[in-house]
Amino acid sequence: MNMSHKTTDASRRAFLRASAAGLGAVALNTRTAISADEPPIPVVVWDERQPSQKEAYPNFLGNAIADHLKSQPGFSVKSVALDDPGQGLTDEILGPARVLIWWGHVRQGEVTPESGRKIVDRIKEGTLSLIALHSAHWATPFVEAMNARTRLDVLKSHNTNSSNTEVHEVAPAKRYTVPKSDERITPNVREKRYPNGSRVLDLHLPICCFPAYRNDGKPSYLRVLKPEHPIVAGVPAAFEIPREEMYNEPFHVPEPDEVILEERWAAGEWFRAGMVWNIGKGRVFYFRPGHETYPTYTRAEPLAIVTNAARWLGKNA
Repeated sequence: MNMSHKTTDASRRAFLRASAAGLGAVALNTRTAISADEPPIPVVVWDERQPSQKEAYPNFLGNAIADHLKSQPGFSVKSVALDDPGQGLTDEILGPARVLIWWGHVRQGEVTPESGRKIVDRIKEGTLSLIALHSAHWATPFVEAMNARTRLDVLKSHNTNSSNTEVHEVAPAKRYTVPKSDERITPNVREKRYPNGSRVLDLHLPICCFPAYRNDGKPSYLRVLKPEHPIVAGVPAAFEIPREEMYNEPFHVPEPDEVILEERWAAGEWFRAGMVWNIGKGRVFYFRPGHETYPTYTRAEPLAIVTNAARWLGKNA
């Protein structure tokens, strides 16, 4: 990723003009023809169910997404919460699932790394896919998935199977750390070579965060970068979310395999708003919008993106 990207005033105005051309009241048809012989995709929507969600969602954000998916053909949907038995992550709930949609925020640390790694094991097997929304960049399964992808990347790029190589993992100093704007991007590898031919790789795991955010409810402007991708089928080439929290790059995560959407703000910030990583035989999709006090998941475009993602990932899990 080229972190030297700068948004000039001219390019920002051009982007906002292009976005404005795709705005307006949009009624998207997310209903898809499904064969009668095709079994429904089992989806679990996991939600922290923050009380502050009631500012925008009468029955919580996760339930709003689950209710929408239930209205679409080809899904079997369960909506669970952090305070459910087993934190909503029991074998009975997750065992049949092929897609796990996750929203979390201030209680991320209550889900243990061990629980996250069990989910990542399913992803690597190709039997489960993860959709992480907004502040789920710090959700335990997303962080563990990014750690797993980091290890796979280093294995591929540095031949860590070599007998003369040791890998020392360096976790962030604090699990929930906001990086500084000039901090070296994580994940990264620092290599030490010794006269006897051995080497040590200090593998700095991803922080899974970004240096700046601003919760002022200003509009964000999204543009589709890969219009042929199934995740954005039927979605306008550019659209606005009238009220959102701002995140600004660089996002400290492994390089994604696909960047499907880009998001910008009038003040000049930008973010890779829709990203896909392949992890073993499975996939993770991160979709940035979704602050809990704004009704993002009552809008047609974000709901269409989550629906498309669940269908694409579920058919390939």
